[in-house]
Amino acid sequence: MTSQPLPPPSGAAVPPAAEAPPAVAPAAPARSWFSPWLVVAVLALGLAGWQWMETRLRLAETQQEMARRLAESDAVAGESRTLSKQAQEQLAALQGKLGELEGRLAESKSQQEVLENLYQNLARSHDESILAEIEQSVTLASQQLQLAGNVQSAVLALQAADGRLAGSNRPQFINLRKVLARDLDRLQALPQPDLPGMYLRLENVIDAIDTLPLAVTGRPREESQPEAPAEPPPPALFSPAYWRALAAGVWREMRGLVRIQRIDRVETVLLPPAQEFFLRENLKLRLLNARLALFSRDQWTYRNELHESSAWIERYFDVRERAVQTSLQTLKQLAATEITIELPNLNESLSAIKRFRAEKEQR
Repeated sequence: MTSQPLPPPSGAAVPPAAEAPPAVAPAAPARSWFSPWLVVAVLALGLAGWQWMETRLRLAETQQEMARRLAESDAVAGESRTLSKQAQEQLAALQGKLGELEGRLAESKSQQEVLENLYQNLARSHDESILAEIEQSVTLASQQLQLAGNVQSAVLALQAADGRLAGSNRPQFINLRKVLARDLDRLQALPQPDLPGMYLRLENVIDAIDTLPLAVTGRPREESQPEAPAEPPPPALFSPAYWRALAAGVWREMRGLVRIQRIDRVETVLLPPAQEFFLRENLKLRLLNARLALFSRDQWTYRNELHESSAWIERYFDVRERAVQTSLQTLKQLAATEITIELPNLNESLSAIKRFRAEKEQR
């Protein structure tokens, strides 16, 4: 029910009438916005977006996988190229080695053919091979005697030849063994100088040259003196004891300035200090020449150098010293040793081998 406005009281001012509010139209009924097709479209759109996002993600993953596969394939290809290059280098090296081996094989084949021919020639006759070995041993012994004077090597060579003949057990070699035995006995009967021992003794003399005292510089041996008693207290100045002590001190100083030495040999040469070095070096050179002559078996040069060295030592060095006497004795013993030996030849053995071979060929 609608209330009506009351009328104003009497005598009161009536206010102007207020405008009435506009009439409000009645609200229209709301339209229904919910539609199943719209829901389907939204779902389709969302599904399409999800599908697009998943496709993009899969595409990115596929691109990454392809990039990784490409990188791996590039690495594999590079490794393959490296391996291929190494294989080519190895193949070239193997080909070079193969060529070298082929050359060596050809050389070895040629050497083998030569050796086979040699063996066949030697195998034609066992006696001929034994004769060849014996002749080679005797020839070697003869060369050692004639060229080097090595008696021991010649003896060993003849002993080897005789042992080879003894091992064959052939009665036809008896006469040849008799000839070898005679030559072997002659060689074993020769004197054998001890060249290494002589070399060492001569080397000891050379080393001692620098320490040998010279005759003109030899000083008298200092005799042991008893210990001096304790010095007394100095005497009073200008007293008689003071003048005696002063005179004794002056006399000691004067004795130290002058040295008196007895020289029994009138031929002693006075050498200045600068010439001592050259004397010792020249003496060493003579002994070195004697050492060279020892190995070359030059008897004349060997003895001449030793005699001259002994004469120099006796003339210039102090023969009273023990070291000088030892060196002189060693040089005299070395000079008395014979180093040149008349060596026999082995022509008889060589001739016997040749005769035996000629008789065998005639048969």
